Amino acid sequence: MVPDPDIREGDIVKMKRPHPCGGTEWRVTRIGADVGIECLRCGRRVLVERRRFESRLKGLVRRGA
Repeated sequence: MVPDPDIREGDIVKMKRPHPCGGTEWRVTRIGADVGIECLRCGRRVLVERRRFESRLKGLVRRGA
């Protein structure tokens, strides 16, 4: 998987480092100066600066509906 700069709300992405719960897949819930993501394993929502999000992004798993 290659990082995709064209991330949209609803997309499922994989991050390089796992969340403390062990999940690596996240749903994108918000796009802007910050990116909102929700862990698919535990449901935790996090806001991440766009630059940090793009550097920690491993790749796109699947497009949202």
